[in-house]
Amino acid sequence: MNEHPIHLVTHDDLRRSRLTVFFRALLAIPHVIWLQLWSYVIVVVAIIGWVAALITGSLPAPLHRFMAAYLRYDIHVRSYTLLIANPFPGFVGREGSYPLDLIVAGPQRQNRWTVLFRLLLVIPAAMISAVYGYLVLVVAILGWFAALATGRMPMGMRDAGALGLRYVAQTAGYALLLTGSYPYSGPTAAAATKLVPPTGPTTPQAPTDAPSADPAATAFASSDPASFGSQPTPP
Repeated sequence: MNEHPIHLVTHDDLRRSRLTVFFRALLAIPHVIWLQLWSYVIVVVAIIGWVAALITGSLPAPLHRFMAAYLRYDIHVRSYTLLIANPFPGFVGREGSYPLDLIVAGPQRQNRWTVLFRLLLVIPAAMISAVYGYLVLVVAILGWFAALATGRMPMGMRDAGALGLRYVAQTAGYALLLTGSYPYSGPTAAAATKLVPPTGPTTPQAPTDAPSADPAATAFASSDPASFGSQPTPP
């Protein structure tokens, strides 16, 4: 089982500032403008990268780094705007700079035929990505009310939003030739999204002389809840 080359990792603690939640759409405007300007450059870079990948069989490393930073920044902005994360993001898409981070593996060899027809091949994934986009929007609307009332984003909503953004990122990364791996649409272990639960008060341990738990249940409970696992290699 191989992890998808593009995946999300989040260390978000679910806490939300009510003040910034209320004005989140306004606060995100500078990022939306900068992201739009960056996207114009990405179109040119993507065309150059497509030609280079057809010739060499892989995306040149400098172009890969530039487009990976753009995609990471895009996910940071979406996470902030849609309340999937709380801090105001930076403007450069630096890896490790945000609680919900996008990990993009380095350049890989890709089949030239799939590179040639990439825009056609990505159409089914783009349709699924649009559905996930609507899901994340619904989560953001419901989460806005919940965060205003409680000062926290419900974990289920945060996780659903993160999974939606993960598929959006994988689809964009596939289209931009950052990876030759097709996006994975599954919502469970193979989603390649590692979600670290928030820290909180620990549950008191049972007395040592308590009856031992069922082995199967113990094995399930001991699995790492922070990782949604790896995905099978796409066909």
